[in-house]
Amino acid sequence: MNKEFFDALDAIVEEKGIPKDYMVEKVEAALLSAFKRDNGGFPNARVKLDFDRKELRLLKLLTVVENVENPKTEISLDDAKLKSKKYALGDIYEEDVKTHNFGRISAQTAKQVIIQGIREAERGMMLKEYEEKKEEIVSAVVEVVDPVSGNAVVEIGKNHMTLYRNEQIPGETLNPGDRIKVYITEVKKNSRGPSVSINRIHPGLVKRLFELEVPEIKEGVVEIKAIAREPGSRTKIAVVSHDPNVDPIGTCIGPRGARKNAVTQELNGEKIDLIKYSESSEEFIAASLAPATVLSVTKLPDGERTYRVLVSEDQLSLAIGREGQNARLAAKLTGLKIDIKSGREE
Repeated sequence: MNKEFFDALDAIVEEKGIPKDYMVEKVEAALLSAFKRDNGGFPNARVKLDFDRKELRLLKLLTVVENVENPKTEISLDDAKLKSKKYALGDIYEEDVKTHNFGRISAQTAKQVIIQGIREAERGMMLKEYEEKKEEIVSAVVEVVDPVSGNAVVEIGKNHMTLYRNEQIPGETLNPGDRIKVYITEVKKNSRGPSVSINRIHPGLVKRLFELEVPEIKEGVVEIKAIAREPGSRTKIAVVSHDPNVDPIGTCIGPRGARKNAVTQELNGEKIDLIKYSESSEEFIAASLAPATVLSVTKLPDGERTYRVLVSEDQLSLAIGREGQNARLAAKLTGLKIDIKSGREE
């Protein structure tokens, strides 16, 4: 019986990745709880587990006395000496209890404590693992997609999480078996265990994807200064190079557009504009309105962080963009208010 018991524990440790010392502690507590319940709250006992020998022992701890007053905690000196002559008054006598004598209720109690211990360990490990991955991206495999809500259950490592429809890229269709990248936005502990929030619409997803594709970003040669995103449609990214010999935009685009295309493909075809960052607000605004060509940028004297942008008449619709998207993303990227006018209007 002991061999099967230890084989089962070894399997749990290996499958769940739970530290063996933790499992030993929980199993000992479970068996001790079951033993005490089976013996009317027996006060002094301990459990010994030996994984190497695959040996499990339950021991009653009895104090050696001259005259026994409480048989649950004491043993007479004469009875103790029947086992070994070494015992003297005041010593602790250990009496083996056969594990197969556990009652059905006690065994169930032990099982529940062990299961609870495994769950606590898994939750603790999950919380620690994902706290370290907060604001990072991880690979996930789509398992199930609810045809009604559109919510997807994804597998990340050994864990299963829900990617809600409103956290998926608009226009994206996920299918079971799809491999995707998700961004971890929040990790918290609640009464039901660890809660990990994931999505594919956060600007951080785009940033981390470029870090994966562009080694110069990881090395600090190229830096992403700002991101403005409308998921599923368009993203503008401001980049700067800390090496005069490195072109930040060309580096992010990569040979034949390979780096940028890899990110675009992961984002379901989302358009990406790479903008050269500048400390000059005027230069930054002009660049952020690409692909439109800007004639001039002027700070309005009576406006707080407001700038007037002049473009030629044929560039006005391009600067504003469809439904104002280009101008909206440029304002979000720069953090400034932008008032676009054509030369004729001015």
